[in-house]
Amino acid sequence: MSLFIEDYALIGDCETAALVGLNGSIDWLCWPRFDSPACFANLLGTEENGRWLIAPKEGGAKISRAYLGNTLILETKIETSEGSALVIDFMPAKIRGSHIVRLVRGLTGKVIFLTELIIRFDYGSTVPWLSRAEDKSLHAVAGPNRCVLQTPIELQPDGMKHGTEFGVEAGETLDFTLSYTASYDFVPRPIGPLKALEMTERTWNLWAAAYQYEQPWSKPVIRSLVTLRGLIYQKSGGIIAAATTSLPEQLGGPRNWDYRFCWLRDATFTLLALMNAGFTKEALNWRNWLIRAVAGEASKAQTLYGIGGEKYVAERTLPWLQGYAGSTPVRTGNGAAGQLQLDIYGEVIDALYQARKHGLTLDETDWGLQCELLTHLETIWRDPDEGIWEVRGGRQHFTYSKVMTWVAFDRAIKSIEEFGLPGPYEKWCAIRQAIHTSVCENAYDSELQSFTQSYGSKSLDASCLMISLVGFLPQDDIRLHHTLECIMQHLTEDGLIRRYESKTTDDGLPGGEGLFLACSFWAVDNLVLFGRIEEAEKLYVRLLGLCNDVGLLAEEYDTTAKRLLGNFPQAFSHIALINSAHNLSHALKPAEQRSGCVRRRGGEPPTSA
Repeated sequence: MSLFIEDYALIGDCETAALVGLNGSIDWLCWPRFDSPACFANLLGTEENGRWLIAPKEGGAKISRAYLGNTLILETKIETSEGSALVIDFMPAKIRGSHIVRLVRGLTGKVIFLTELIIRFDYGSTVPWLSRAEDKSLHAVAGPNRCVLQTPIELQPDGMKHGTEFGVEAGETLDFTLSYTASYDFVPRPIGPLKALEMTERTWNLWAAAYQYEQPWSKPVIRSLVTLRGLIYQKSGGIIAAATTSLPEQLGGPRNWDYRFCWLRDATFTLLALMNAGFTKEALNWRNWLIRAVAGEASKAQTLYGIGGEKYVAERTLPWLQGYAGSTPVRTGNGAAGQLQLDIYGEVIDALYQARKHGLTLDETDWGLQCELLTHLETIWRDPDEGIWEVRGGRQHFTYSKVMTWVAFDRAIKSIEEFGLPGPYEKWCAIRQAIHTSVCENAYDSELQSFTQSYGSKSLDASCLMISLVGFLPQDDIRLHHTLECIMQHLTEDGLIRRYESKTTDDGLPGGEGLFLACSFWAVDNLVLFGRIEEAEKLYVRLLGLCNDVGLLAEEYDTTAKRLLGNFPQAFSHIALINSAHNLSHALKPAEQRSGCVRRRGGEPPTSA
């Protein structure tokens, strides 16, 4: 039986990451990069697809866990009838190569453990050749991949896996280090596990010290920031959407996507989350990644890219994996890269405007790129597209997409006004007005008193909550107030917000989904916008309660099964958590930063359109 998604914790070295289960099994690890084929794929298959278990032999042991300070060092405490021990899992920072270190430290009495190592390259499909070197290290080699296990505990072969039983007494520490290298490259030298632990703890806590803001939600915010840092590929600055692929939006369903890539639509909120928290270096690296990724022909801009900025992320299925909780197909790559999603132009232009506004950009190096994107957008903004939710059932005139094309021209106009940059000011002002008129005439339903999912539609969509947050309308416009009320009335389930009315959104796939957590955070921001602070705080606290025991969120939540769904941990959920905390704590909202709008005083009634 699969562990719940919330039973996993993340460890990583900012180049790749692993998921450690509450049962002591590492069930997911891609080496050497986040988007590389997995060598532990039990998360999406069976034990035979690869895992690494270190667990107490005695059944019924009491297990609790926490991260060590503001790090990705996971400490799992195990209490049995004979004693207690601590298992410390981490991936070392600032050490050559990539490694997983597992320390088993006796606390009281004696605890007997079982360990089992099953390495399977290529998402569980390739069985490596295993051999033991003169230093007794265990080598697993297949094709271009090599893993090396170094430990004083001698694992015994058992068919196609290795394992053993061992005990740890109070005051004793046993170490296991699994290292990766290319099979044709150098064999990793042994590292000092205890020194690596000390260095990794110091590195993480030094990084986290940049966050010095006292607020009611500082603890979940800094945990979200550490998680976000763990999803940044440090060599490029790219931020992946999640560490996993194919964790389902509905258990047993087909909505299983690969999120180990970088989405342009996350750009502005990511930038603001990092800058507001004091992490300027990461914000600058993200801005630089963004420019490199979209460089080239504007007509070939994609919705998502590889972590290094790669354009080719072809989607395929892995039929030998049975899927998490039987949810198939298991996919790698993402076909949404080839979709037309007009909102990405607004996100890119807005992110670069915010970078300049906050001093990350001191010259005009990116302005030519923005002008090229806008010149292309002039020709396509009237076209239908696949939209923010990447539907696969045909293009529509999605409201959010049109609003974000307005954002693109609005931020370009502000760049000319505020920074004296050259551009066709009058032309862009005319286009901005044309888009605004188009949205107001076609996307607002006076009978529903709400903006709707697409032009002429009666369907509601939580992405319309973003209309107020990007400054499309004055913040006392009655249409914003009514849209919020309508969405909260009709898209709410157990206090959380659904993305849309699924019965009206045909994406060619059967089945439903959980509640998309970012949408509920957008509702928090809208409540702040309208001065409804107590309601905003209540919803925010409800959302914090969905974090697992170590503070992590997935993409969605199943209110019936009371469990997390979707890829994990999800950057967009944590970014939304960070930004909503900032808005609540400072009585601000993204619209003030993103558009310079003046906030209406709390309690004032909205005005009519």
